[in-house]
Formats: sequence, C-alpha cells, structure tokens
Amino acid sequence: MMEKADSAQKLYTRMRLWEFPDQYVIEPTDGSCGSSLSVSRVDGSMKLIDELPQSSSIRVPKIRTIFGVIGLLKLLAGCYLIVITDCDCVGSYLGHPIFRISSLKVFPCDRSVDSSSVEQKKMEAEFSGLLNVAEKTSGLFFSYDTNLTLSTQRLHALGDESRLLPLWRQAEPRFLWNNYLLEVLIDNKLDPYLLPVIQGSFQNFQAAIGKDIVDVTLIARRCTRRTGTRLWRRGADSDGYVANFVESEQIIQLNGFTASFVQIRGSIPLLWEQIVDLTYKPKFELVKLEESPRVADRHFLDLRKKYGAVLVIDLVNTHGGEGYLSEKFANAMEQVTGDDVRYLHFDFHQICGHVHFERLSILYEQISDFLDKNGYMLVNEKGEKMKEQLGVVRTNCIDCLDRTNVTQSMIARKILESQLRRLGIFGAEETISSHPNLDDSFKIIWANHGDDISTQYSGTPALKGDFVRYGQRTIQGVLKDGWNALMRYYLNNFVDGTKQDSIDLLQGHYIVSVSRDMTPTTQKGGLEAIASFPLALSLVMAGFFFAALSLRQARYDIRHLFFSILWAGLSIAIAGFVRANGRIFCNRPRLHKPRS
Repeated sequence: MMEKADSAQKLYTRMRLWEFPDQYVIEPTDGSCGSSLSVSRVDGSMKLIDELPQSSSIRVPKIRTIFGVIGLLKLLAGCYLIVITDCDCVGSYLGHPIFRISSLKVFPCDRSVDSSSVEQKKMEAEFSGLLNVAEKTSGLFFSYDTNLTLSTQRLHALGDESRLLPLWRQAEPRFLWNNYLLEVLIDNKLDPYLLPVIQGSFQNFQAAIGKDIVDVTLIARRCTRRTGTRLWRRGADSDGYVANFVESEQIIQLNGFTASFVQIRGSIPLLWEQIVDLTYKPKFELVKLEESPRVADRHFLDLRKKYGAVLVIDLVNTHGGEGYLSEKFANAMEQVTGDDVRYLHFDFHQICGHVHFERLSILYEQISDFLDKNGYMLVNEKGEKMKEQLGVVRTNCIDCLDRTNVTQSMIARKILESQLRRLGIFGAEETISSHPNLDDSFKIIWANHGDDISTQYSGTPALKGDFVRYGQRTIQGVLKDGWNALMRYYLNNFVDGTKQDSIDLLQGHYIVSVSRDMTPTTQKGGLEAIASFPLALSLVMAGFFFAALSLRQARYDIRHLFFSILWAGLSIAIAGFVRANGRIFCNRPRLHKPRS
C-alpha cells in the first residue's frame, strides 16, 4: 500500500571498516557490488575505490563491522568520522524494519593537527572532547528502506518520482538528526552511504481484540532547529523555531487498513529563557517582549503550512512565573488566532492537582469538536485514502514533558477508540479500558514514549509517568518523581552545559574556527580552586547531619543546643556561598557564536 518503490541505489546495510595507517576504508559486505569508501586520516577527504589497499604484514589493519555512516564533522584542523557500531531491530514501520542505534563510534581524521599551532591543538582537543559526549547520544533510529522523518500521511502523498529518490532527498530536514553531518557525503555524491537518522522514540505492540489483531506504533520525531537540553534551550528563536519541538505519530494497522494520528509539542513560542544559577527553578526571563507577536506569528504560520489548522493547548499555571509567561503567551496569541488557529488555556495543576488526572476529561470536552472536524488519516486495504488529518493539536507546558505527555496520551487514547469504532471493531460505547491487554500495552508505549523524550531533553524519565503507565498515581511514582526532580536539578546545573555544546557541534549550530570567541579558563585560587558541587553538597549535608545529632542531645546538655545552632549556621552559610557563586560550580557552555 505505502510500500516504497525501489530506489535507484539501495543503502548499504552492513559494512566492514578497515583502519589503515593513512586512511579508513568502508567496504560494503551485504552482498552489494558497490565501491568501497576511502576516508583520509589526514584531512577527511573522501573517494570511492574498487580495491582494498595493500596492508603491511608488520602492521595489520584493525577491522570492525559497522551498520551505517552517520557522517563527517569538521573541527579546527581535523575531521571526525562517525559510524554506527551496533544497533537493534525494535519493530517495523509500515512493514519495514526499524533499528535503534545502541553504539556510535567517532574515528579521528586529525593527522594534520600535528602541524598546527599550540593554541589550535588546545582548542581542537577541547572540541574533540565534546564528541565523547556525542557518542552517548540516546534515542537515535533509522531504516534502510523507508523514511522515518515523514509521517504516514506525508509518505502516502509522495509521488512516484519522489519515491525513487534516495532516502536522504525525501527526508524532512526538521527531523533529520544527522543533516549537517551528511553534508560532506552529499557533496561527494555518496548516496548508498547516506543514512537518514532521527532522534526521538519508537514503540510498537500487537494486541488481540476478539479475533482481530491490531498493530500499534508510536513514533516521536525531535526537531533539530532548536534542539538542546532543558534549561539551556527554552522558548523560540527569532525565526519562530521552538525548543523541544516533537512530532508524535500514533499509527494502527488492522485488517489491511492503516490509520495515523499526529500531535505536536513545543516550548512556548516567545523569546524567553531561564539562566542556570543553582536555584531549583531559575527565574523566567522574557527577552525582547515587543517581538513576541512577530515570533508567535512566524511559528504558527509555519505550523499551518505543515499541518493545517492548529489547536493550541497551554497547560501552564496561572500564578507565579508560569502565570506571567502564560499571560504574555495569551496576549501574543490574540493577534494570531483565527479560523485555523485556536488557543485554549487549561491550568493542569489547578484542575487536576497531582493525582486527579482523570479530570482531563474536562479538557477533552472542550476540544472534541476540533478532533472530530480535523480527524486522522485513514487508508483502506487498496491503498486508497478514505480520510485525511486536516489539523493538529499543539500541547505545551513549561518543559513540554510531563503534563504534556499525560495530556497527549489521553487525546491519543480517545482517537484510537474513535478509529476502532470506525473500523467496526468497537461498539458505540466500547473503550480501550474494557480490553486489559490492549489497555496495558497502550499505557506502556505512551509511558515509554514520554520517558524517551524526557531523557533526551532533561536527562531523566518523565514525571507523572506512573499515571500514564498504570492509569493512577502511586506512592512509588511520587517518590520516583522526587528523585528525578533532584536529578534534573543536578544535570541542568552541572552536566547539560557540556552536553549542549556537543549537540550544537553535531547540528552545525556553531562553525568552529580559531578566531571564534571562547570563554577563557578562569584562573582560580584559594577556595575556588577546590570548589565543586559534590564537595559543597557533602559539606552542607554533613553540617545538617551534625546539627540534627546535636539537637537530639540538646535536652540533656545546653552545649549541644549551641553546637546544633553552630552546625546549622555553617550549613546555611555554605549553601548561601554556593548560591551566590553559581558560576564557580555551574558547567556553562564554552561556545558562543552561532552559525550564520
């Protein structure tokens, strides 16, 4: 039905990488008759060769199996080849196998660094060190046979000529994670090596409903235009691209029919930020407030072109910093809303609290008319389009993670029930909850979906995940949320700066050159020279421990009361010093100048 026509050239699915002293050679070993790819270890230049180089009997080249080429990254003096060294098949998308990358490897082509200046060598070492972080990138998926960057509806709309193009030429640039890394391979016309990769999530299950088997797939596609980590990428840029923009597509296949429903999430499309300063929730700061209507307008103009009508669901609080941000968002939306853009504020915490998420039914009653009108895509067993999705629901909270995932899973559940009724599988009042196996599997894939997106943005699984996974809040879930919240605090302040630099390098958001401004390494002396977050935290915790210990003994000896006050005072002083000197401890990014 939506099978991809044979491309002029298939992608190589299995290769052998040879490490010669002066070059890397990638040899197809999947039965293809194509030429091998030679990559110079001096300058990263590429060429196709028909025969492997002769190797010395003294120095036998290392050989390893690889499953794809991610691309080539050029730094100051050297280039770095990034390949897939291990992957797992995680399911199928419209009949095509889908693979998750479980291991990346970076191979340096940096022999030219030897002749570089001392300054260049130092900077090259700093930048190349960021690639160690890149090797740990999670949530990367690919297919050798179909284009994961495109939704089912967009795949179906491809013409015959487009289907014959190499996969990278069919790809949606917003969701092509290795878009920048492939540029050199594209310039060298290396189509069989050009493997499109997305970052996000891929979940799949099958469940029996009576005698029928329903296949459900859930895909998340993260946009690369303003990608990054939680507190380091907020709001929108001047072009209207927002942080943590994710397209989530739920697909069902049943008795030859295919149905698809797409939702999106993304940060509030204003120019705003949160500066990491060691507080648990840094202050929200709006930048260039007068630009808000223009930025919001550009954002929704882009969404309308890609998705049709847009229903905006804003889940943030009405008080505090969130309330101020939501107020400015609502004001900007007054100039954007119209026949094809609708704005709805739903104070998730005020209405649902921390446990009563079933009250989302109130929200559903307010949006059901939009869902009925704009629907979902449906294709019959002959490949004929019976129904088209004409609009999209855009959901946001502050992080677009926890409240958003709970809300999106509720909407997806209602749509799935509607689809099953349309296909004659469910009766008029029948619900997913009446089928335990389907219900459990549905909850699990949406919980995993939320965890994957959250881990890529915040470093931890989603909060409130127990409701999505089990249908109710649990004590274990609340405790886990507390732990994950603490981990987010640590990662946001002390890890994500370096991670953000690594992401920006891979995505080409920064062009590396020796003339670029770099934050100089601060020369620290005294306490600053030994200051670190673990040390400060240990001192604070020890102080409070001894304060508590002394306080327990205070009723027996007045001296213990004095010591408990002393220890508590020292702990507060250390905590205050850490707060006031956040720049000492925070891992701030070193890259400054964006790619033009």
